[in-house]
Amino acid sequence: MTNYIDGFVFPIPKIHLEEYKAIAEKVAEIWKEHGALAYFEFVGDDLHLEGTRSFIDAIQVEQEEDIIFGWVLFPSKEVRDLANKKVPADPRISKLVAPLFNPERIIFDASKMVHGGFKPLIHKN
Repeated sequence: MTNYIDGFVFPIPKIHLEEYKAIAEKVAEIWKEHGALAYFEFVGDDLHLEGTRSFIDAIQVEQEEDIIFGWVLFPSKEVRDLANKKVPADPRISKLVAPLFNPERIIFDASKMVHGGFKPLIHKN
């Protein structure tokens, strides 16, 4: 097991979810061009389990926001590290994500994003 993932969780205003999805689909393709084996994003649906802390509480989600949970799968940490350098430098990225950071209507607030790289522990198919 040498795969490596980058995992992330963040809120998106519900009214901008479809716009975000359209951008994320294009961004996912760029990640794959730069070495990702797969790219996944999911929208929160059933976020409460008694006795646990929910994503809603952990990242202080507002009522008008949805939670995005995702991960990018890489063949190794080395490929991930290289992709994490190449993707931000890819000129298509800044053009694609610019609408997310428009000061008049910010869709993506990076300060509310939780992110990290993860090495394998258990893998069962």
